[in-house]
Amino acid sequence: MDAKRTSQMIQKLLKLPFRIVRKIYHLCMPSVRRICKPAKWHNFRSFEPISRVFGFDRGTPIDRIYQEDFLRTYATHIQGVVCEIAEDTYTKKFGHNITQSHILHYTADNKNATIVGDLTDFNTLPKEFLDCFICTVTLNFIYDYKKAIKGIYNMLLGGGAALVTVAGIVQVSRHDYDNWGDYWRFMEMGIKRDFEEVFGVGNVESVVYGNLLALMAEFQGIAAEELTYEEIMHKDLEYPIIIGIFAKKQK
Repeated sequence: MDAKRTSQMIQKLLKLPFRIVRKIYHLCMPSVRRICKPAKWHNFRSFEPISRVFGFDRGTPIDRIYQEDFLRTYATHIQGVVCEIAEDTYTKKFGHNITQSHILHYTADNKNATIVGDLTDFNTLPKEFLDCFICTVTLNFIYDYKKAIKGIYNMLLGGGAALVTVAGIVQVSRHDYDNWGDYWRFMEMGIKRDFEEVFGVGNVESVVYGNLLALMAEFQGIAAEELTYEEIMHKDLEYPIIIGIFAKKQK
């Protein structure tokens, strides 16, 4: 018995230095990392961002670069009868062979709107007449966004396509929050599955835009003109700023 206890004590004593080293390592490494790779805060060490309006007051918001890249990628589908939310800017910029251009608005106070309706209320929307529906960063502001996805689906003809962007990790949009609500932030896995439940698996493609540098700039309201194109377009799926969804309705 004494020999067994002695052996156990020796084993514990032999392990003790490794435990001490491991403990010291875990205690000291955060400080070592801070010393070896210091955060260069500059003027970021503040509760106030450089811009609270997404960089609009400094140039082009970074998320706009992502939205336009997504629409440019799928521009061949912006043709025929096209509908866009609130305005027709992207229809004009990326569309081709447009036979009809529609603007959907929730209320009648938009004088340019050709369709006044609610994406979550199918009775207010025309059915199966669109070749393409463009919806940029709108679902974030609709509480029942899943019903809105069905509304988009019902407006499309068979073979028609929806080009949709949603915000991932971004600041609250105070204007939208105060006027009609800012409800959601999306991940690629979730929003793609939401569209697949309506359009069917195999009919939905997703594109994720963002990286750590661009995300920090987005939070600070730094404009796209203050970064290089390569810095903006570098992709890191762990920092999604904008998620693009291409969904095609089967004929």
